Amino acid sequence: MGETNKNEKKITILGAGNVGATIAYTFAVAGTCSDVVLIDINKEKAKGEAMDIRQGVSFGHNVEIKDGTYEDAKGSSIVVVTLGLARKPGQTRLDLAQANVNIIKEVMPQIAKAAPDATYVVVSNPVDIITYTILKCTNLDPTQVIGSGTSLDTSRLRSSIADHVGLNPQSVHGYVFGEHGDTSFIPWSLVNIAGIPMEEYCAAEEHETIDKDEIIDEVRKAGSEVIKRKGATFYAIALTVNKICDSILRDAKNVITVSTMINNKYGVDGVCLSLPCVIGGDGIEKELTPTLTEEEKKKLQESAAALKAVIDQIEF
Repeated sequence: MGETNKNEKKITILGAGNVGATIAYTFAVAGTCSDVVLIDINKEKAKGEAMDIRQGVSFGHNVEIKDGTYEDAKGSSIVVVTLGLARKPGQTRLDLAQANVNIIKEVMPQIAKAAPDATYVVVSNPVDIITYTILKCTNLDPTQVIGSGTSLDTSRLRSSIADHVGLNPQSVHGYVFGEHGDTSFIPWSLVNIAGIPMEEYCAAEEHETIDKDEIIDEVRKAGSEVIKRKGATFYAIALTVNKICDSILRDAKNVITVSTMINNKYGVDGVCLSLPCVIGGDGIEKELTPTLTEEEKKKLQESAAALKAVIDQIEF
């Protein structure tokens, strides 16, 4: 990728709705980057959100935030994609597929032309399908296109287990793999607490055995539960996207479960879903392939099959 990518600290956000605006605000509070450009088909909304955040930065980090057009994505280190319709109460992420694919097909070739060297962080749902669409409708390299995928699900998982054992979530290690949706799963063979297998830790510390079915159900439904109560989700995903973007700009080499094109891994091929990847200055720098049990491989293959079934129904 171009040298500008290493030195620039500019992030363009496509979409200034709840998610895009909250991500911009999170960047400003965290001081993640020096410049943020908000782009939305509703120009007044983008301008209003940029003004509102900009007016408070004298009390925090000096981040330049403004609205712009597709052309203003030029020179961005990162482009965050939040375009499309949001999920409504009772709606699955996959229900949104065709409508949001159509929006992506129209906009992304123009953005990729303006910012060919940027790393793209995809948030729009269904995120695995949208990540796949972006790779199909642009010439971007798969290492440049990162779906937020199950990174948030993984955070929810760690929080859930941490609550159960009374520890900080940062001391809990485990992942959610597969689709960011109903076929996601937890490879329990990889879950540990401070390096100790989870069941061994619970037994030694006399914690009740964790109900695995209850936890995966909780993780899968977490977004829907929030949408049911407040109509949308945006704070947790904004913190997640901030972590991914910070890892890119700092070349941090963090391992994060993100959605990327999977080629010949665990019997899965030609579909975007989440596995652990090393995230650094060049985007996805390495895909990790931890040893899974046969049952876990089967669950990953089932997740891939569900996504392929959707891909087969969509016009790209």
